[in-house]
Amino acid sequence: MDRRLAAILAADVVGYSRQIGADEAGTLARLGALRAEVLDPLLAEHRGRLFKTMGDGFLAEFSSAVQAVSCALAIQARLAERATAAGGETLQLRIGLHQGDVVVQGGDLMGDGVNIAARLEPLAEPGGICLSARVREDLQGRVTITAEDMGEQTLRNIARPVRIFRIRPPSAAAASPARTLAVADRPSIAVLAFTNMSGDPEQEYFADGIVEEIITGLSRVRWLFTIARNSSFTYKGRAVDVRTVGRELGVRYVLEGSIRKGAGRVRITAQLIEAETGTHVWADRFDSDLTDVFALQDQVTDSIVRAIAPTLRHAEIERARRKPPDSLDAYDLYLRALPHFYAMTRADSDTGLELLQRALAIAPDYAPALMARGLLLIFRTGQGWPDPVDRHIPEIIALAHRAVASDPNDPEVLAASAQCLAYLGAQYDLAVQLVERACALGPNSAFVWFWSGAALFHSGQTQKALAALDTAIRLDPVSPMAFAVQMVRGYALMRLERYEEAAQAASQSTRLNPNLAVAWRVSAAALALCGRMDEAREAAQKLLELEPDFTFAKFRRSTPSVAAGRFDQQIAGLRLLGIPEQ
Repeated sequence: MDRRLAAILAADVVGYSRQIGADEAGTLARLGALRAEVLDPLLAEHRGRLFKTMGDGFLAEFSSAVQAVSCALAIQARLAERATAAGGETLQLRIGLHQGDVVVQGGDLMGDGVNIAARLEPLAEPGGICLSARVREDLQGRVTITAEDMGEQTLRNIARPVRIFRIRPPSAAAASPARTLAVADRPSIAVLAFTNMSGDPEQEYFADGIVEEIITGLSRVRWLFTIARNSSFTYKGRAVDVRTVGRELGVRYVLEGSIRKGAGRVRITAQLIEAETGTHVWADRFDSDLTDVFALQDQVTDSIVRAIAPTLRHAEIERARRKPPDSLDAYDLYLRALPHFYAMTRADSDTGLELLQRALAIAPDYAPALMARGLLLIFRTGQGWPDPVDRHIPEIIALAHRAVASDPNDPEVLAASAQCLAYLGAQYDLAVQLVERACALGPNSAFVWFWSGAALFHSGQTQKALAALDTAIRLDPVSPMAFAVQMVRGYALMRLERYEEAAQAASQSTRLNPNLAVAWRVSAAALALCGRMDEAREAAQKLLELEPDFTFAKFRRSTPSVAAGRFDQQIAGLRLLGIPEQ
């Protein structure tokens, strides 16, 4: 095969089929004039060669990227002038440019060098130009252009992603700053229309249906501000930089993706991007049979929502950590406090409480901060701080009631408050009501299912508690709170006298967080009740390293009086290990 390096220009008339249907003779006349009066003279001027025409489109080659870009700019400028002179009654082009290896077959050119240019053309705006990074690099110091970096994009039938730059029409570039919106004061996301990679326009309905379901699912996440379909779909069919979307819609995150159907199967890819920086936060791929389209839509929606919710929470914590201290608001202080839940050291709990106190000083009725302070105080009681525990119970119960009154529709607030009221206040009926409402409002939140499981355990509904805890693990198996989920599972399994399983759950908890004294208590007791005394003594030794003064008297003082009977199996197991009374 005869090969050579060439810069390829691919162009296509915008809305040609529609214009032909409305005015066939006039459109054909305008197309002939465009070729004779604009394309042919400018191709000759920039030493380009037209090697293929396809009705309303054409392909041309140049010996250098500089010539190709100069010609493309000249074509679009000339057409813009003609549109102004004609009062808008003229044809518009989209242009794609790439430089690469091509195969020569007579007067025709083939290969990826041509295919990539052809794939870039539809991504340009009417009157605009899309060019590959290869072309952009060759322009440095030779042609001055203003090009937006659109990042790497997957192009149909092209093996590797291609980094793309966009030269927008002057009118579009000038208009965009006017649409800039302030970013929402809470995590915010726009879901763009997914790209239909199937090559079949009929599949647009399927792709749009998937995205609508995802938007609906995300809108149920109470702490997440989700842009409506009508706004996010205004970008459909346009290649846009996510940073532009973030500015124009006022969102922190953008979800984009693609859908490919064929041979009875579908592949859906999705990626979550931080709009301000263009950083990829999360990406995944879903493959499935097309046996039931609606079931598939539900499956993909649930999978994406379950993945995005915890990912966004972690990204928000990192964003708050990066903010200057003098610009922190109540929400940022709350986010900064969350990581201190996971370490479970006294210093971390002190820091977390201080941050939450600052948040509540700014916003006394901020429900998440009220909830978080109550939970952190509960964690401290479990670790044996303070002594006795009962002196903090009135504050924790008051915090739970204030949080629910402040935001009765936040599922995370409801579930965590239910745990506080069941564990410390013996308000079991109210706790179960809050759990039922929380799970209905937040069915995809691992946080909701974990605290619901804890509340159900303390309300005496042990089997339901285990089911809720298992759901939490399934929704977010790598959650930073996984150690606490396994600890509560250990409690529930101990109550059911399933000591081997309780020992396994406690072992997972201590492996995930070795600072958790409560989990070492469960581990030591469960292993002793299984007859695995050597392992039980090792666990007891770890417990005493964390709590050198641990005795049954201290255990009772650090256990709320209303909850004492729930830990009888723990006490029985620890007695087998010779833990002292005083």
